[in-house]
Amino acid sequence: MSDIYVVGVGMTPFGRLTEVSLKAMVRQATEAALNDAGLQKDSIEAAFFGNASQGHMEGQQMIRGQIALRDMGISRIPVVNVENACASGSSAFTLAVNHLKARAGDIALAVGAEKMFSADRSRMFSVFDSALDISCAADVHADLLRMGEGVEVPPGTTSPKPYSVFMDVYAAFARAHMKRFGTTQRQIAAVAAKNHAHSVHNPLSQYRTSYTIDEVLAAAPITYPLTVPMCSPVSDGAAAAILCTGAALRRLGLDTHRAVRVLSSVIQTGSDRNYTDVRNHLTVHAARRAYEAAGVGPRDVSVAEVHDATAMGEIIQIENLGFFEFGEGGPASERGDTSIGGRIPVNPSGGLESKGHPVGATGIAQVHELVTQLRGEAGPRQVDGASIAVAENGGGLYGVEEAVACVTILGR
Repeated sequence: MSDIYVVGVGMTPFGRLTEVSLKAMVRQATEAALNDAGLQKDSIEAAFFGNASQGHMEGQQMIRGQIALRDMGISRIPVVNVENACASGSSAFTLAVNHLKARAGDIALAVGAEKMFSADRSRMFSVFDSALDISCAADVHADLLRMGEGVEVPPGTTSPKPYSVFMDVYAAFARAHMKRFGTTQRQIAAVAAKNHAHSVHNPLSQYRTSYTIDEVLAAAPITYPLTVPMCSPVSDGAAAAILCTGAALRRLGLDTHRAVRVLSSVIQTGSDRNYTDVRNHLTVHAARRAYEAAGVGPRDVSVAEVHDATAMGEIIQIENLGFFEFGEGGPASERGDTSIGGRIPVNPSGGLESKGHPVGATGIAQVHELVTQLRGEAGPRQVDGASIAVAENGGGLYGVEEAVACVTILGR
């Protein structure tokens, strides 16, 4: 058990923020987190900055965090830039936790930001092309297609419009799951309908429109079995968290009733495995390490935020995290077990599908939602009695799974 706390969280609305610079988003999220903690910016002793796309989108490389934070007056401290695909934000958060656990400081900032929307759609979607092994990209794509062999792809279920290569990745994961476990497109649609319903009550969400399962199924296709409402949008946004040690919490007289304890936070990479060997998925290993370090198990968890870049991603991850047996994630979702008021509410924020997915900010935005839930401050989307929370955030592709996964467990 660690003596590390989240004392402040802040985030911008997520969406197409065409008139807002990345620097301005970082300032807004960081200042919101500082105000939430009751601290001034000169209290920050180290910062960890998550960002994956600014180099591709704007040409800004190497010192992104120093530039963004200096613009708002944060200087003379260690600043570490963290690029770890879609897990950049959660990786920055984990590094901040470890910085404090090593007693290298008492107060740290984890902030993630991304400005991904562009009128140049080819540039916007090609940002993801290098989040896999580009030396053998054609072979990777062929291997993914083989995972889904045996599942008939109906005609007219692939969009003629450009979309991220990772939608093909998730479609392959979905077809493999359908083939092995009997998961249905309707069960995948149930996840999307649930998350869009949750997002109605999140004022920071990119989308706040609810859909029925039938409306999700009838929506425009991306690539079978995925339709548009099942997939995360391209997003701009930023999120920040202020962390401190127990010593700093007491010394500074911060609000102990609103402080949320970090029970564990781990980063995991994968291994070479057959896609059918689901029990050795990298998130299974990450979750096992996180539960052991936190001294809790899946049945102790009150609420979770998981990486639903598509609705299929949520089904896979709720199984990997041990909330349901392998193959049971789809039926459980269709039953409503993962809705607010269900057995284990998942993505009460609306998830990536609705809240949005500005890559570098995503993992810290998950922490923002879970801290809000554990404080009992989530309003109409509040999960009753929330006491233990799990965030799972993955990124990139290597072999038959994500290249990296982060699992964080928080508690009151």
